[in-house]
Amino acid sequence: MSFPKNFVWGASAASYQIEGAAFEDGKGLSVWDMMCRWQGKIFQGQTGNTSCDHYHHYLEDVKLMGEIGLKGYRLSISWPRVLPEGIGGVNHKGLAFYDQLVDALLENGIAPWVTLFHWDFPYALFCRGGWLNRDSADWFAEYTAVIVDKLSDRVAHWMTQNEPQCFIGLGHYDGCHAPGIQLDFPEILQATHHALLAHGKAVQTIRAHAKTVPLIGAAPVGIVAIPVSDSTDDIGAARQNMFSITKKHYWNNTWYADPMIFGNYPHDGLKLFEKDLPQIKAGDMETICQPLDFYGANIYHAETVQADNKNGYQIIPQPDGYPITTMDWPVTPEALYWGPKFFYERYQLPIAITENGVANMDWIHLDGKVHDPQRIDFLTRYLRALRRAVEYGVPVLGYFLWSIMDNFEWSHGYKRRFGLIYVDYQTKKRILKDSAHWYRNVIVSNGGNL
Repeated sequence: MSFPKNFVWGASAASYQIEGAAFEDGKGLSVWDMMCRWQGKIFQGQTGNTSCDHYHHYLEDVKLMGEIGLKGYRLSISWPRVLPEGIGGVNHKGLAFYDQLVDALLENGIAPWVTLFHWDFPYALFCRGGWLNRDSADWFAEYTAVIVDKLSDRVAHWMTQNEPQCFIGLGHYDGCHAPGIQLDFPEILQATHHALLAHGKAVQTIRAHAKTVPLIGAAPVGIVAIPVSDSTDDIGAARQNMFSITKKHYWNNTWYADPMIFGNYPHDGLKLFEKDLPQIKAGDMETICQPLDFYGANIYHAETVQADNKNGYQIIPQPDGYPITTMDWPVTPEALYWGPKFFYERYQLPIAITENGVANMDWIHLDGKVHDPQRIDFLTRYLRALRRAVEYGVPVLGYFLWSIMDNFEWSHGYKRRFGLIYVDYQTKKRILKDSAHWYRNVIVSNGGNL
């Protein structure tokens, strides 16, 4: 069986990770520009200042996307490139870059799926409190209005935010991502609440001002559990694991998705976080809970779970010598079956796999090519699991491979390569990896050759 007729075969990238041109054409600073200045924060002191230089190579990059045969490209927009101070005056050169990028995509038959926020928060607004400032929701809505006014005559697919678990949790609690600070848990919940308010106001803004009928979602981390067996008890245990909050931490699904879709924080989280809850004003939950058209899930791996009579479930440790990626993540293909299945059962929204892929040991071989058989094997296994979810009846809109090209992998710098396209960071030369040619055949066959 192949995938649905209108299935979107795509790839993803994020503005700070590929664009470079960090200080050109009026762009403002982001918190990642700030963090990359700090000694010891990024591998070998590397930065996204130049990165893949997509800002200057976008026409070449889009042409390569067309050669691969992508049907969709999930891009993100750099908020401070468009609004250098985060609000107020528009940087028209920065806005023109995205305007031209969208045109280039459409000319190559590639639908743009726009993510409004993929972590490059404006430095100027960070200095005014960032996500801890309740006004951040209005700042985000103002920024959204600028983008929608410029692009919505050609862009129909929108995602408000990418992975709040990361930009709030890793950025403000662990401090390993920008802005690189470590706050106490009450402040984490308050910043999260403001980010959720920003999501809701952005959805309202898109629906109020879009020039074409919009399809709107978000792209949280897809934290997935897979049952150790197909028994009813083990499946129930995996589902419970995915949608329970059992410890005082930011790493869960429901604290972020339930407010967006159900209009309330989950009861177990409210009980567990009782002493740390944010200030929630009248009407906040109604603002956060806006109608969505799809649920975006970034899924890379999963935990294995078994039923347990005492606690409901227990996590099964990975066996010695288990398959692992260069990100130290386990290879668990069934994550793309159980994740979409469980998310659809709970939230009743079509699913888009907004990120999935593997960091691999890639280099240019003696024949001048980049051979990455591990990536091809990894993707084949995961896509077969996703096809199983489709066959089960889960409405899956599309699959966006992470990433279209090698890029600045946040605190890991350039030592992790996720791309279909190899990037020589010194020369900016691009090379289609074997996996890119393989993916082209997958797209042509609509997954029938998997």
